[in-house]
Amino acid sequence: MLFAPIGERGQEKLRAARVAIIGCGATGSTLASLLARAGVGHLRIIDRDFVEPSNLQRQNLFDEKDAAESMPKAVAAAAKIASFNSDVKVESHVTDLHPENAEAMLGGVDLLLDGTDNFETRYLMNDYAVKKFVPWIYTAAVASYAATMNILPGETACLSCLFPESPNGALETCDTVGILNSAVNLAASVAATEALKFFSDAKDSMRRTLLSYDLWLNQRAEIAAGTPVEGCRTCDRREFGHLAGERRPQITLCGRNSVQIHEHSRPVDLAEMSQRLTPHGRVRQNGFMLKFSKDPYELTLFPDGRAIIKGTTDPAIARSLYARYIGS
Repeated sequence: MLFAPIGERGQEKLRAARVAIIGCGATGSTLASLLARAGVGHLRIIDRDFVEPSNLQRQNLFDEKDAAESMPKAVAAAAKIASFNSDVKVESHVTDLHPENAEAMLGGVDLLLDGTDNFETRYLMNDYAVKKFVPWIYTAAVASYAATMNILPGETACLSCLFPESPNGALETCDTVGILNSAVNLAASVAATEALKFFSDAKDSMRRTLLSYDLWLNQRAEIAAGTPVEGCRTCDRREFGHLAGERRPQITLCGRNSVQIHEHSRPVDLAEMSQRLTPHGRVRQNGFMLKFSKDPYELTLFPDGRAIIKGTTDPAIARSLYARYIGS
């Protein structure tokens, strides 16, 4: 409140703010921590993954106990936030954001924050945000590189204006080139500050560029992202193909040497599945997810039927293992 641009009135606005953070890995967990400590009153955290030891180098809401217990990141984040600011209401959703649940997951908030690691989900967020006129902030970090951009529907360019097609095939990932935790903190700190401006009625101070910074090479760049681009399929033609679920894959690569299978309409009783799988391999289950290990593969199963299969990048093998142990 002593910081004049926010003040007491701005702090009250922060307490009334409602934010959805999509993805609670490196950037997402840092965003959640910064906003919760700043006094944002309501956070909705949406994440499909669980904590692993390799996350602890950069994901600052988690600890070794979370990793040992394979806690879902959204649940672990909510518990950690409650330990340092119990005034913040945190909704934790252990799920993958997809077209069928986008309205339920993203509705009723004032701002969307990008903590994800893939353009498929970002295009889905962009479709929803532009269609519903909800602002969102793109944030990314990999290796020593950090980037972020504010997207204010109707005022600025959207993600599709700058990237008409997904650059996924040409992009490096944390699993291939690693990541500096300082790059994560830079990207998230800039994005969180933009969120504070938004909620403090300082939209005129919000940046209208795609900002990127390479901490190792000391290289900084900005690309103008002014008004919506004429002919943009999303904000000009108002075509929302990602939100409609067009060409959405049922199987996707998911991190290092692993494949994710999406089975959202297939609820699973984890306790029953644990009993069924125990004779066939090693099973651990915590109520949020089940881990089944049978060398050289590890299958992590979630209550909505989604599964992450480690030990392969071949979708055919992943689908075969899923059918063999979970069902076709």
